[in-house]
Amino acid sequence: MAAIVMRRIRHTQADAAQQLEELCRQLSLQADVVSPRGRALTEQVFGAALPPSKVVDRICADVRTRGLPALLYFTEQLDKVRLTAQTVRVPAAELDLAHKSADPNFLATLRRVRQNILGFQLGLLHADATLTVAGKHQLRLRYRPLKRVGVCVPGGAAAYPSTLLMTVCPAQAAGVTEIAVVMPPTPNGAYNPDLLATCHELGVNEVYRVGGAQAVAALAYGVEEIPAVDMIVGPGNIFVTLAKKYVFGQVAIDCLAGPSEIVVLADETANPDYVAADLIGQAEHDPASAVLITWHEPLLDQVAAALDRQLPKLARGDLARASLERFGALALARDAAQAAAWTNRLGPEHLHIQAKEPAQLAQRIDNAGAIFLGPHTPVALGDYVAGPSHVLPTGGTARFASGLSANDFLRRSSVLDFSAEGLAALAEDVRILANKEGLTAHAASVDVRLT
Repeated sequence: MAAIVMRRIRHTQADAAQQLEELCRQLSLQADVVSPRGRALTEQVFGAALPPSKVVDRICADVRTRGLPALLYFTEQLDKVRLTAQTVRVPAAELDLAHKSADPNFLATLRRVRQNILGFQLGLLHADATLTVAGKHQLRLRYRPLKRVGVCVPGGAAAYPSTLLMTVCPAQAAGVTEIAVVMPPTPNGAYNPDLLATCHELGVNEVYRVGGAQAVAALAYGVEEIPAVDMIVGPGNIFVTLAKKYVFGQVAIDCLAGPSEIVVLADETANPDYVAADLIGQAEHDPASAVLITWHEPLLDQVAAALDRQLPKLARGDLARASLERFGALALARDAAQAAAWTNRLGPEHLHIQAKEPAQLAQRIDNAGAIFLGPHTPVALGDYVAGPSHVLPTGGTARFASGLSANDFLRRSSVLDFSAEGLAALAEDVRILANKEGLTAHAASVDVRLT
């Protein structure tokens, strides 16, 4: 097999940082990366090769207007599965049977991982805060969980029980009582016994055989058989992500997550085989962005050689190779400071630091969804078992967005409680500001209580 050909970027190039950024932005929402099958389906269903944003606009508007008939129509057209009002929901008996038939070792793993996630998520929950000024007033910030949440689980190239764990468990830690799961009607989605067994193990009994933008719209607006939710979380393809963007405001969403990303930040102490394995681990999602940034030049060739050794041994090696060659890069920075600056500019979903002092280097990084320190902390730990959710910001949005956590399922309200003395003490300040803004009724609402 021919040696892998990845883009090489060097600090001696004036536009090195820009090259890296443009490479990663190929997978952003603005890039409209769609598979050939997706484009063909679009043309077949809509009669034209519409961009994904237009497809999503039409689907969401139709589901909002026509409800369940539109949901079932797009499921048949796009997923080639005909459902009815009676078959769109997975029966409780089917969930129970999948659980009883599941591999005991798989169920034991689910229980251990669930405890890992709950242990972490429960430990970071916000608590009510109170400020009391004796005899005058009490101010409180109060938290309450969302009532109803929708979870999107992909079901295309693979089945993802980890997505259920990393979305459902944080919601449960926050106290959410109603969780509706949507999965496409595919062998890797709502017809997958392991996914159904996972739902049952997690106590989720509301599971629907729908996916894509139509499922997001159904959750947001509510249709017959599927009540509307307050928040939608979970990953998906570009159509799912754009649908979440479309319905935001009607409901809350976690983030606009696109294809997977990793930056490995490494120095001369890094093990080339470890670095290569980390890059492949994300690239096998295909498409995905996988970038090595180092200031130790020999590491570039060492990692390229390690990629050539490892890729032929992996079931999805060909997919990972294609992704690495199209969206990957081996980048040489001038020094650690420039490498950190480049990383901050990219704002990657996953950042793995393999360096002499990884924790110290991590202090220079402001923009990353999740940071993995040292040779014994592969990204796979965060993807599957560690505790923080693997639902993370991509496409550079780590500059302003964060990974999903239990706190995202909490609403906060301020609670104010004043005595007559407390009101009188602040009345003049209210009058001055209200009069400045020309809102004299605001001042009057205070004065009427003091006369």
